[in-house]
Amino acid sequence: MPGAEFEAPVLPAGDEPAAPLSEQVEDLKQTVLELNRDLLILEEELLFPANTQVALFVSMDVGEFFELDAVKVKIGDKLVASHLYTPRQVDALFRGGVQRLFLGNLKSGSHEVTAFFTGKGPGGREYKRGATVTLEKEQEPKALELRIVDSTTKLQPVFDIKEWQL
Repeated sequence: MPGAEFEAPVLPAGDEPAAPLSEQVEDLKQTVLELNRDLLILEEELLFPANTQVALFVSMDVGEFFELDAVKVKIGDKLVASHLYTPRQVDALFRGGVQRLFLGNLKSGSHEVTAFFTGKGPGGREYKRGATVTLEKEQEPKALELRIVDSTTKLQPVFDIKEWQL
């Protein structure tokens, strides 16, 4: 409309101007992130209730006698996890990292957990070893650590499974 002038909106006395749009967007993003986190936590609690939950982790000691390539884990006769490691992942484990390899449900009772480690041992030769533990699953969550530890007395790696006290 030619000749028509637009006026700035008049705010009633005492009202603050609305926050800039960028602040509103940032607030909305933060709210969405918080909701997403809460949903992920709720999903994990629903899928893996504490009374049936079992978690398996992999860790390494110094690593002078073993270069990890892969890990496979069986509970009973069922393969529940396997992982092929990249050099960066192995380096992270050497520096003290711990990888969650498996999170799942297990009914109460006695279960045999077997881990198979593949890699290069002393002298660069192929190395394939296993470790087994009998897990007594009760009504609380369980966490097992699959450990690869250098034995300086034997000059070779030692593989074992340690149950964490939660």
